[in-house]
Amino acid sequence: MKKKVVLAFSGGLDTSFCVIYLKEQGYDVYTAIANTGGFSETELVKIEERAYQLGAVKHVTLDVTQEYYEKSIRYMIFGNVLRNGTYPISVSSERIFQAMAIINYAKEINADCVAHGSTGAGNDQVRFDLTFDVLAPEIEILTPTRDMCLTREYEIDFLKKHGVHFDFKKMEYSINKGLWGTSIGGKETLKSEQTLPEEAYPSQITAKGEETLELEFVRGELCAVNGVVYDNKVEAIRQVEAIAGKFGIGRDMHIGDTIIGIKGRVGFEAAAPIVIINAHKMLEKHTLTKWQQYWKDQLGTWYGMFLHEAQYLEPVMRDIETFLQSSQQNVNGKVIVKLRPYSYQLVGVESSFDLMKTDFGEYGEVNRAWTSDDVKGFTKILGNQMKIFYNVQKRNEK
Repeated sequence: MKKKVVLAFSGGLDTSFCVIYLKEQGYDVYTAIANTGGFSETELVKIEERAYQLGAVKHVTLDVTQEYYEKSIRYMIFGNVLRNGTYPISVSSERIFQAMAIINYAKEINADCVAHGSTGAGNDQVRFDLTFDVLAPEIEILTPTRDMCLTREYEIDFLKKHGVHFDFKKMEYSINKGLWGTSIGGKETLKSEQTLPEEAYPSQITAKGEETLELEFVRGELCAVNGVVYDNKVEAIRQVEAIAGKFGIGRDMHIGDTIIGIKGRVGFEAAAPIVIINAHKMLEKHTLTKWQQYWKDQLGTWYGMFLHEAQYLEPVMRDIETFLQSSQQNVNGKVIVKLRPYSYQLVGVESSFDLMKTDFGEYGEVNRAWTSDDVKGFTKILGNQMKIFYNVQKRNEK
């Protein structure tokens, strides 16, 4: 009896290769795509058709979009998570939820093995392996692309020899599309001195001129776009992407340290994440205290680091999430954004929790809560420790 393997399948080059290769090795291949919100129904149908064309015994689509938002994206918004101040951790975060969905499906159908198409030079191999091993240590992990050290050129030739005629030109880039952004790797991203050409981006710029976008947040969550209220926060994110994406906003090149210790580059487009995170951060500047912002920045950075390093299942992540959610009680209000081709401008906020709108005074203008003598006394006490330090230095002739 043939062994049953569940392959994490995207329909791309690596996983297309894996279907045929694993079949040749004597496995019954069950393909599963865990959709984190990046695929339309039409695209999912095409991926299913491709899986069967390649010889899959069965194909399933596992929709984890809502779970991905509830258990990850909203905390990344709360924490204003941008790795190296640039990248909204699109692929890093969604891979964990894809891996959890795949391994749960493998257990459900009593699979002997689970497989993925990650190479040996990136982060995804660790994210898949670690999640599979923690949640189902009894299931064997197969990784043909990594184990055989395959190049993209080898895989393309292999598929051609097996009569597979996909659009190989498009496959020159590895494109990972999800609700929280799209990453593009290959060709120019492998060279430090090059960047992606316009045609490499899945979305093309169609907007001209300027457009105003209004985002409304309730307890830190995006709840309305241009006055339209969304009970389903996933749909709110999609609406921002539809509006801001046509301006080519959120495109950049992320350069960072991989889990395995080497430097890596990846292009990305993430209009909605970039605009939402920065609008949310601006609202927080108006509604949170100095120390709330300070400590939230520290924990937000750590939360992003753990997500990137495949540590989502680490219990401390639940502790950080509790803090982040608690910090959002007063993050309520509207943010006005101006959109232009390739750029955006945060105009301002409207919030009843705005700490600038108080009876205590206006910065640089007038104070109403203290006198001149109050400031003189405060300044004297504030400088006490420094005065003592320099007095001791002088006494010791330093």
